[in-house]
Amino acid sequence: MKKQKSFVYRCSSCGHEEPKWLGRCPDCGEWNTLIETAVSSVRSRHTSTEKNIPQSLPLSAIDPQEGSRIKSGISELDRVLGGGIMRRSAVLVGGEPGIGKSTLLLQAASLAETKGRIVYISGEESAGQVKMRANRLGISGERIEMICSGKLDDILPILDAVKPIIIMVDSIQTLYTTEAGLVPGTVNQMKFCSFELITWAKEHDAALFLAAHVTKDGIIAGPKTLEHMVDTVLYFEQNDGDCRFLRAAKNRFGSVDEIGLFMMGEKGLQMVEDPSMLFLVNREGTLPPGVATAAVLEGSRTLLVEIQALVVPAKGSISRVFSDKIDSARVSRVAATLEKHINLRLSDHDVYVNVAGGIRISEVGVELALAGALYSAKTGLPLPGKTAIAGELSLAGEVRPVRRSLGRIKTAKNLGFERFLGPMPDAVEKEDNPKDSSVHTVSDIKSAIKVLFS
Repeated sequence: MKKQKSFVYRCSSCGHEEPKWLGRCPDCGEWNTLIETAVSSVRSRHTSTEKNIPQSLPLSAIDPQEGSRIKSGISELDRVLGGGIMRRSAVLVGGEPGIGKSTLLLQAASLAETKGRIVYISGEESAGQVKMRANRLGISGERIEMICSGKLDDILPILDAVKPIIIMVDSIQTLYTTEAGLVPGTVNQMKFCSFELITWAKEHDAALFLAAHVTKDGIIAGPKTLEHMVDTVLYFEQNDGDCRFLRAAKNRFGSVDEIGLFMMGEKGLQMVEDPSMLFLVNREGTLPPGVATAAVLEGSRTLLVEIQALVVPAKGSISRVFSDKIDSARVSRVAATLEKHINLRLSDHDVYVNVAGGIRISEVGVELALAGALYSAKTGLPLPGKTAIAGELSLAGEVRPVRRSLGRIKTAKNLGFERFLGPMPDAVEKEDNPKDSSVHTVSDIKSAIKVLFS
């Protein structure tokens, strides 16, 4: 009988395997990258045998408790995750260096409402450095097991022995294994190590968090397939100050519309108690021209944000739009609608739009307030104070209804706003909406401008 080979030649660039040595890898085309490597013992962990062949079950016979969640102890994180940490799930957390990814993972590890053990894998910092951060944050870490290594072959046996309920990895770019080549941080290393950890977490009813670096374009470094492998992708953002925004770009177990708000302080990330007042500017007297207050939805809650607009003559033959917190295409569309239906000439002007507090707004309900701010900036007429605005603006100049009008009105009243301008509520909300003299409903942009500036 022919003896089975105990080694193969694996490409250090792409991971392709060949039974004999070749000068050039037939998969990626790189030269002199095939290296003699022992046959993977890892592969046998995922090879089905007669004892562990998966069995099919009727859906009605499955215990719903298998999909139960674990509270992280951080309400803003639970909000973005969809209600808590889902068992057998993998969460990818991306953000710029120094934004607070490690702090968030360490705080979640200490506050998670579970009796199981939690493993924190640090490939970037030593145990002493992590302990210094824990002391600064006031974390005792009695339930947290530390692994300061980036070698996957050393980490998996420890996980088998400890059997944690939550695994924190900081960061996925620091993990490596000889099975995926000799160079750490490559695309093949990230995919291989992520797959091994995700498989372990799903087989052992655990939850996995992977911290990841981002590129200069703000996306997670590595292939898009890494985002497809996990269940949830979170992005950490920040404004010019200490405010942090946690958003979900993908979530198989919840909504991607929710946003988590934090303030970075000496004791780590602190949850924002009153997010509505975070994006408003306290002023005395009348508003300056070009400023409007918009009532927008971020997931399940209403935020009041200040929209700031500036209109100046174009410096060249082509006008430009400068807006990074609101999509510039949306600003151009609202400006074109004003020019068509109000005869407000903006095509030969440069338009600058900003949102106080540095939060990105993507909800359609901001369009009517944006139109009011642009009109005010162009004409020099200030909008009336203590007025909140919400509404979607169509290309025909119509003001279309928006979701949860009653919730926007209630939030505005609670914050001391005396007037609310918006579209007619839909049929469902009309029945429950009592007549209120402080609520002004409009059907088109002409009537909205007349109500605001008459």
